[in-house]
Amino acid sequence: MDKHLHPGHSCEVCQPLRPANPVLWGPDLGRRAFFKLASAGITGSFLAPLALKTEAKADTSAAKLNGKARNVIFLHMQGAPSHVDTFDLKVGPWLPADFNATAYNGILFPQGLMPNLANHFGKLAIIRSVRSPALVHSLQQMWTQIARNPTSLMGKIAPNVGSVVALEFEAQRKPNQKLPGFISLNGGMTVGSGYFNAKYTPFSATAAQGGLAGLTHSDGQTVFDRRYQMLMDLDGGLRSNSPLGEDVVDMDGFYQQSRAMMYNAEIDSVFKFSNDEALRYGVPNGANRAATGFGNSLIVARNLVKANLGTRFIQVNIGGWDNHTNIYTAIRQPAAQLDNGLSALLTDLSSLPGVNGGTLLDETLIVCMGEFGRTVRGRNGVGLNDTAGRDHFFQQFTVFIGGGVAGGTIIGETTEDGSSVKNAGWSANRPVVNEDIAATIYSALGIDYTKTLRDDPYQRGFEYVPFASQGAWEPVMELFTRNLRERPRTNPRLPRQR
Repeated sequence: MDKHLHPGHSCEVCQPLRPANPVLWGPDLGRRAFFKLASAGITGSFLAPLALKTEAKADTSAAKLNGKARNVIFLHMQGAPSHVDTFDLKVGPWLPADFNATAYNGILFPQGLMPNLANHFGKLAIIRSVRSPALVHSLQQMWTQIARNPTSLMGKIAPNVGSVVALEFEAQRKPNQKLPGFISLNGGMTVGSGYFNAKYTPFSATAAQGGLAGLTHSDGQTVFDRRYQMLMDLDGGLRSNSPLGEDVVDMDGFYQQSRAMMYNAEIDSVFKFSNDEALRYGVPNGANRAATGFGNSLIVARNLVKANLGTRFIQVNIGGWDNHTNIYTAIRQPAAQLDNGLSALLTDLSSLPGVNGGTLLDETLIVCMGEFGRTVRGRNGVGLNDTAGRDHFFQQFTVFIGGGVAGGTIIGETTEDGSSVKNAGWSANRPVVNEDIAATIYSALGIDYTKTLRDDPYQRGFEYVPFASQGAWEPVMELFTRNLRERPRTNPRLPRQR
């Protein structure tokens, strides 16, 4: 077994990692370890008052804010893509020749797998020193969206990062901005608004050329308006400060938000697009092209940020990355969807004017990541597993584009086989974790990620990023500068440089 994966292991490469390797997260919490932890807990109880006094005197860490982004498009690559076959490419005898590993300024990229993104490589900033704290799909898909352990007390009520963004920008909403602040597209697993008011729940929609269903009523607008007014007359008094509880207030928020969207030509147009656009954002299909749900969703995401009708956070899920078997067959479909759809989105956002000058890409932060990475070794050493696939693994990547990010930047370096972090590549000098990613998103938007709300049901205080005010987690500010660039050694087997 790789020493970096052994429960309880600690080294300069892995530390300070929070729960990726500790004994409590491993399979072998024995009697000796149990009593060691128990005795430490008893001792700690006597020292707690002293610790509280020390904490009260500690200086909090001021938030580091970039603030150049207005919108976020979060591409959640559900199923966990292989880092060593995509954005942290490692070349070996297992790699298909048609992946065409190519060096761009000394940085390897699978040009054959994602040829269109290769053309946009100068816009990409890739963090290769990201480590996942756990290897369970459902747990980690939540962790990436709420920036804390879902099994913790606060994790059980925590909202999606997108809900926090929607809340923070609600005060800036203008009268014509009728769309929800947070929209989710293309199915998948999207975390809701937690304990927040239901108005910050992600509005889930299916992207289709005909637009969004339900924006009109089958009996016509006149009949609908009359019936809606009758409903308000009957129980309007129960909808504000309702004696029936917050659920009724939340439901009224849904009614009001939905009503504002109906019979609104401007909103209707946001969710519509042409067949030509669907094909351009789609994938090659023989001599032709085919539309995809992911590509269609990116068209709507583009329309949403262009329309500026109140939506600030858009989550687009793309599955198909859980490649335990025959990875070099299975990975091609989601990779083609990502390559074609994201490339078309970058082309369009780069050519559309932004609200504050510049382009829409300048003020729209795009984040691409999965829940964890994939194994880099089989039973016989480096390579694939026994079924020509890759299993769950801690090491992973995150890609940032636009929103003030310095493109063409690589942060962090992994070992030759991609099994662990060799060089963290940023000021914290440790692997990047989910909480750091969330802090980076907030920082790009100018949101204070150290903020604590005092309205949670447990009355503990809900921190946007847990312990960030104490300096535990922070944004990767190197993403926003152009003076940090890793230049990995070019593989001598590669014939091309770009």
